[in-house]
Amino acid sequence: MQAFLKGASISTKPPPTKDRGVTATARSSGENKKAKPVPWVEKYRPKCVDEVAFQEEVVAVLKKSLEGADLPNLLFYGPPGTGKTSTILAAARELFGPELFRLRVLELNASDERGIQVVREKVKNFAQLTVSGSRSDGKPCPPFKIVILDEADSMTSAAQAALRRTMEKESKTTRFCLICNYVSRIIEPLTSRCSKFRFKPLSDKIQQQRLLDIADKEHVKISNEGIAYLVKVSEGDLRKAITFLQSATRLTGGKEVTEKVITDIAGVVPAKTIDGVFAACQSGSFDKLEAVVKDLINEGHAATQLVNQLHDVVVENDNLSDKQKSIITEKLAEVDKCLADGADEHLQLISLCATVMQQLTQNC
Repeated sequence: MQAFLKGASISTKPPPTKDRGVTATARSSGENKKAKPVPWVEKYRPKCVDEVAFQEEVVAVLKKSLEGADLPNLLFYGPPGTGKTSTILAAARELFGPELFRLRVLELNASDERGIQVVREKVKNFAQLTVSGSRSDGKPCPPFKIVILDEADSMTSAAQAALRRTMEKESKTTRFCLICNYVSRIIEPLTSRCSKFRFKPLSDKIQQQRLLDIADKEHVKISNEGIAYLVKVSEGDLRKAITFLQSATRLTGGKEVTEKVITDIAGVVPAKTIDGVFAACQSGSFDKLEAVVKDLINEGHAATQLVNQLHDVVVENDNLSDKQKSIITEKLAEVDKCLADGADEHLQLISLCATVMQQLTQNC
């Protein structure tokens, strides 16, 4: 009997250590989950409609819709990085809460297949599902689902036409939100069924404010001049600006983020190089011009980036007459089109610089 009890007491000891091990493992896995790095673009994406920056009209309408728990079909258009997708996702989270969000929202963008077949099957099947109007936290929940079609301007006309009937037929249970950069690429029957909202490019002040806020939270050393240059380089696209800031921080490894670092990361052609191109054009020597263009390409600068920057420099140049500016900018447009069609960068830049040289040497 004593031997049995002894055996029993021995056999009851191991489980606690096992539990401790399991608890320790669970705790460490929990810590690992917390420490998982997230891109800053996602980390600082607005969680509610109030956090959306600089789009007062859209926010005001959405807040009214959230109060009444009713939403029209929406069409958001405007430049990239101005908060279109973030706004509708934030509104959907407020409407449905974190639990129902996954069940009630279908998001499709250009990376998903979105031909006429997908509209007929996936979107139609999702739209036909009925939903109840209750949430676990007791807040009122609208009795409809939301289909978000991001980058809708890249959908074929046939797929857009197929969407027309679905929007009408399923209006009781589903709301559609189309997001695009160019509203002219959405067919008229779809635009007439939606409330249209234009998202303005973010002002420099708003962008600087948001970037300083992120830099402060992430303990990034960057001057006000650095932030201003970051805003200039990103051209009103806050997403691009945040990505550049994160890349620059990783590159510097805790040191101060300078304009030079931002220039390297953003792929911007340095002002010194552009001055060199203009100097070669003014010299009137084709050999110098060819050498400068060769150096540009060997250094790995993108021709499209040079075209964009040259445009700004030419327009702001007071030494050129309006006629000279118009001839050069027309050539810039031609070169841009040729580059988009896959033309050779070296030949296009030589052709462009030759036109600039022709115009600059007329002054001499």
